[in-house]
Amino acid sequence: MARNAAALEALAGGVPGLLPLHGDVSREDDVARLAHTAAELGRLEVWVNNAAVVDKVPFAELTPERWRGTLSVDLDGVFLGCRSAFMSMRDGGGVIVNVASLSGVPNVEKFPGLAAYNVSKAGVIALTEAVALEGRPFGVRCVCLSPGAVDTEMLREAAPHLRAGMTPDDVAGIIAWLVTPAAAHLSGVNIPIFSNR
Repeated sequence: MARNAAALEALAGGVPGLLPLHGDVSREDDVARLAHTAAELGRLEVWVNNAAVVDKVPFAELTPERWRGTLSVDLDGVFLGCRSAFMSMRDGGGVIVNVASLSGVPNVEKFPGLAAYNVSKAGVIALTEAVALEGRPFGVRCVCLSPGAVDTEMLREAAPHLRAGMTPDDVAGIIAWLVTPAAAHLSGVNIPIFSNR
């Protein structure tokens, strides 16, 4: 995970063929630039919306500004990513994967202070269905993945009492499979992952 240009460069580590691009997913111009750059390298076939923030605050103290701060990244950012990818993929199909969370799945345990995060992730799940429906005539699939506790800094901020059941590499492996022809029949679905490792 990288939240600034220096961290992104370090994460990329000079891997051949890997072009690190820095941008803010809550900014329409940045997302459009990322999609345009990807399309210039060849036909855009896969887009993964995985950026998120968490601002843990009791509901009584949740101001409109802090609410919008979370939703601007966690929901608006996914919308902007879906929209940019969709526009690039309409002429040849492709796969969009949205990463939500069990926090957005109904009837799954929630934790105090995460109202905005929970709502944003529920919105991502609903958005996935809408994009998949409208993408079908163009061969654009859209799938949502809702993992539980993943071993990240965000988990340690949001719910330090939880024991991680997955690593980021585990999630990446599932996403890598979702974009293959083997998963071609999956679109418009949310896949909740209840890891018991």
